Order: sequence, then C-alpha cells, then structure tokens
Amino acid sequence: MKHIKYLVFAISGFIFISCSDEFLNPVPDTAVAVDSFFQSDSDVLAGIIGIYDALQGVNENTETNIGRANRGVQFEHLLTEHRTDNTRNATLEGSKSDFHRYVVNANNVESEDYYQSMYEVIFRANNILNFIDIADEANQAKYTAEAKFLRAYAYFKLVRLYSDVPLVTTVIGPADDKAPLFTRISESLIYEQIVADLQAAVSTLDNSSKSRASKAAAQALLAKVYLTQASPNYTGAQQLCEAIINSMEYDLMSNYADVFYSELNDEIIFAIQYESGNAQESQSFSSEFTSAVRAGREDGQNIVNDNLIADFNSIGGIRSAVSYTTIGSSNEVAKFLPDGFDVNASPAYGPNSRNAGNDYIAIRFADVLLLHVEAILGSGSATVDPRALASFQRVRDRAFPATAPNAITSVTKEDLLLERRVELAFENQRWFDLLRFGVADAVLSAHAAEMGYIYSSRALLLPIPSREINISDGLLTQNPGY
Repeated sequence: MKHIKYLVFAISGFIFISCSDEFLNPVPDTAVAVDSFFQSDSDVLAGIIGIYDALQGVNENTETNIGRANRGVQFEHLLTEHRTDNTRNATLEGSKSDFHRYVVNANNVESEDYYQSMYEVIFRANNILNFIDIADEANQAKYTAEAKFLRAYAYFKLVRLYSDVPLVTTVIGPADDKAPLFTRISESLIYEQIVADLQAAVSTLDNSSKSRASKAAAQALLAKVYLTQASPNYTGAQQLCEAIINSMEYDLMSNYADVFYSELNDEIIFAIQYESGNAQESQSFSSEFTSAVRAGREDGQNIVNDNLIADFNSIGGIRSAVSYTTIGSSNEVAKFLPDGFDVNASPAYGPNSRNAGNDYIAIRFADVLLLHVEAILGSGSATVDPRALASFQRVRDRAFPATAPNAITSVTKEDLLLERRVELAFENQRWFDLLRFGVADAVLSAHAAEMGYIYSSRALLLPIPSREINISDGLLTQNPGY
C-alpha cells in the first residue's frame, strides 16, 4: 500500500482456522483463533492490518472464483448505487444485473459475498480484541479502538442492507454454542453496539491517519448512525459534525478532481487503500465501470441513468465533467477512472486498468458538511440556520466557483437530498440517503416505472443469503417476501 501495507492473505490465513478453502467465507470454525499466532505487539498489529485487508477484499481479476475469496467493498456499488436511480448494469445477464432490476434472490452470489465479507471484518476484529493483552500496553487502547471502529463500520453496513442480523462480539470456539452466529438480533440492539463501539473509538483515537481508523472517521460515522436510527439524535450528530469542522484538520479540495486522484488529500477522512499494478493489493471495480471501450472482465457496471445526468446539468457545476463521461452513446462513471487514465490512454485506461490503485473513499469532508446541514434541519422540511447555510454554501461554492459566494438563503430537505446526490454520486451513498430521508419507496417506485422494472417494497432489504440459512440448519430466518 502507499501508506500502510494491508496484511496479505498468506499471513491473514494463519489468524483463522479454515474449513478447506473457506477461511475467507466465514463459517463457525473461522471465528476460532490460532493461539500460537499472537506472540508480540507486531503480531497483534499484523492482525489489525488484517481487518483492513478484509475490507479491501480480493481483486476479481486476480482470483475469479468467488467461492475462494471475498471481495470486501469491491462489490458494494452493486448493492447500493445499482439499487437506486443513479446507475445500472449495461447488461441484463448474470447475477450482477439483478440489483438494478430489483430481482435479487437469496442465492445471489454478490450479496452473499458482501454479507460474508462484512462478517469477516467482524470476526477478525473480535479475534484481535480477544488477544489485545498480548500487545504492548501503550498500544492496547489504540488497537482496541481500531478494532471496534471497524466492527462498527461493518455492522452499520449490514444492518442497513439486511436489517436484523446476528450480533457476534466475541470469539466462538469449536465447543461453544453456535446459536449466536445464526440468531438474528433486532436493529435497535445492533445499533446500540455500533454506537458503543464508535463512542469508544472517538474517545481514544487521534487524527494521525486517513487510511486507518481515526477520531474524525469515528465521529463522522457516529453522526451518520445517529441520523439513521429510528429515533434520530439530531443534536448529537450536529455536535459531532461541528467537532470535525471546527478542528480545521480537513477541508474541501478546490479542484474537485483532486478529491479522487490525489489520494489521502485534505478532504479525505477515511479511505480503503489499493496499490496499482500489485495483483494482491489492487482493485478491479474501476475497470468494470467502463463500457464503450471495455477495460474490465464484464460489460460495464454503473452506467449513469439519464435522470442523474439531468441533475448534473442542473446543479453539477464543475462536478459534472469529473463525475461522468459520455463516450458515444454510453454515459460512464469518470470519478474512478483506473489510476486516472481515460479511454484515450495507450493502452486504453492505462497499463493496470484491471489492477487499479484508486482508493475506495469511505468518508470525506463534503459528506460531513452535508450531514451537518441534515442534523440542523432535523425533522423539519427546511432550515435558515446560518450554520447549516454556511456548510451547504461551502459545497455549492466549490461546485460553482465562478459565481462564488453563491447566495444560499434557505435549504429544504429536497435541496439537501439533491445536493448529496450530485456531490456524492457513485460513492455508494445514494441508497442510504434515500432510506435515511424516508423517500426510498417513492423515489424507487417512480424510477422503476420509468425504466420498466418491477419494484416492491421488499427490495428495501436484501435477502439473507441462502448459504447462511442452510449452514445454520434453519436457525437463521429470511427477510419478508423472499
């Protein structure tokens, strides 16, 4: 990696006892630690880095067998962007096209992989916490906070996509009761654990890293958790956002393209890193976004829908040209062109298009500014609060520098949702925004009617993977409608 080296799979495999080739696809035995592995602080640190490695996932171009390697966040656009009105797959064939048509079933391999990937993060975090006393005393608090942040990050993804899920916070051995691995726990209790983990991270971490957990990353994630819960904590979210804003440690990049191609820049709060050209440390999702001239293994993913282009034409400003590109009749994502190379490069999209080094941007400052507006707006329909207007204006002024300062006299809920759509397009935020704003059913129903898809409200949750239900002997239950 550029700044930290994620633990390679050859090492991380020693952390868990595997069932044949399934150590990256969590089943009960994979939650069992090998006692002899952790002997020193450096071993525990290697285990910490292994948690990030699970988020990073395995490049689909490196290991094509999805049963042998989890993809981490590399499939996340399928489960999020494709299920919104933002993007779609270029083809109707294969399981990856099921997401944008709302026909995902319990055997979908990409949904299964994502579910397993997030539990791999959780199991690795639990494992580190089980051996934390082996680390040097001076590092134990930081390592604990990092593991808890990453566990919370994974659970926050799972609970919003699948609702009630098993809550596992300890290592479960071969002789232990396996029921906790397959017993669905209510969303409210999952959120209690997420909040507790993030509060612990906020109280311990500093802001010395952007590619590992930090205080600001925990604050931003906790603010979003507060806004997402059934009973939102608007005041708590506002205070957390203002702590980040007032720290003066982060800022918007004046050049919007630099957010995505000058990695770990001033706007980045937390990013999952990849390394160009390194088969074990690269990602393939950037190449899969191409279509007119295909750089990836399959037909283009994340083809931009016309209604999003209309919004870019309306309020995109300088963001439009950076966010998407039109090649012939194909509208494609441009935010994550492989290593910054476009179709005109030789070879097209650069020498490592399928082994790209573009980071996955998990949290950035523009998101925090807009969350700040959301927290102040609260349950209302509009706000004229000067603090909210100032945060909103910072994002708008960057988008329209020629007319800055752009006069913002009020911000409605609709204004904010639209601004978030354009500012954060293709960053896997739209799905969660629609849910949080309470408009998912309405927006997706209209979108499905426009596109000729068949949509029902069951699509607001993904199905629990059949594989998980099968290995639980039926203890794990299915979501309604599947």
